[in-house]
Amino acid sequence: MLWRKPLLIFALISLLGIFLAFAVNDYIQILFLYIVVNSLLALGLNLVNGFTGQFSLGHAGFMAVGAYFAAYASLHWGFLQDGWKALEMILFSLGGGLVAAVFGFIVGQPSLRLKGDYLAIVTLGFGEIIRVILLNIQSLGGAIGISGIAPFPEIHFSTFTINRFLVSFFICMTWGLICFVTLWRLKYSLHGKAFLSIREDEIAAESVGVPTTKLKVRAFVISSFFAGVAGALFAHLTSIITPSSFSFADKSVSSIIMVVLGGMGSLTGSILAAIFVTVLPELLRDLQNLLGIDIRMILFSATLILVMIFRPQGLLGEREIPDFINHFWKKYVRRAS
Repeated sequence: MLWRKPLLIFALISLLGIFLAFAVNDYIQILFLYIVVNSLLALGLNLVNGFTGQFSLGHAGFMAVGAYFAAYASLHWGFLQDGWKALEMILFSLGGGLVAAVFGFIVGQPSLRLKGDYLAIVTLGFGEIIRVILLNIQSLGGAIGISGIAPFPEIHFSTFTINRFLVSFFICMTWGLICFVTLWRLKYSLHGKAFLSIREDEIAAESVGVPTTKLKVRAFVISSFFAGVAGALFAHLTSIITPSSFSFADKSVSSIIMVVLGGMGSLTGSILAAIFVTVLPELLRDLQNLLGIDIRMILFSATLILVMIFRPQGLLGEREIPDFINHFWKKYVRRAS
């Protein structure tokens, strides 16, 4: 039955949320939520860098647009109270994604006619322009940023209460699933094949009638939308955002590392890389405090160098985790039986 698979997924997610809510501490809970947000950012960027073969360096700007929209909207346009705030945050995160998608269209329409280094420079410039503009808009806090952003609320019922973590967990996971399912179905659709043809040989794709510029802009807009949603969720998780939160070194580079490390064109690879990029700095935080230097970027750079030398296609390449599971099953389990 068609309803069984979504119901099974919902049940598994619910069990995971209940486990995280009652079996681990607050630190691991918030770390998990940051993994989901980073996965959203990496998955969206993979659509541009991995599927269409373009090279965008400005996704921190789209994330900033979504974050500032959600932050400003929650402080000035909020109209719901108590547990209904969760619905309001879903709407504002959707709004942040849509505003970021509009910016993605405005930037992508002219810039995606460029290729290679030129496109990278234009998108990098956009990200820095957004950051500088936010630094100088006093109504958005300027360099101080926006604080006091409403966190995810608790939802009270007559007989039980859904705590703040579970609310944030289900909202973040819902957006994560929407992103993953959308890109997964897109990857294996005719549009996905067209994206891959652009990546492999844009001239050949255009010669057989593929509207390359139109498809590249479409991919860029979808990618920008999910970056904006990730920014909105990030704003509600941190309750304070500043322009420096979305600097090139902090967000754009991290997202590129996640895409390259996981595999250009691999969705599950991006998620694995997001886990690595999110968890590793936390594991090394004590060492970083002891040395008094930021060793995060050093380790990320060294990791990228090693990946480029020994496995330039990334951890999973273009393949997904189910592909490896099926290969293992056919090669070892079936043969043994």
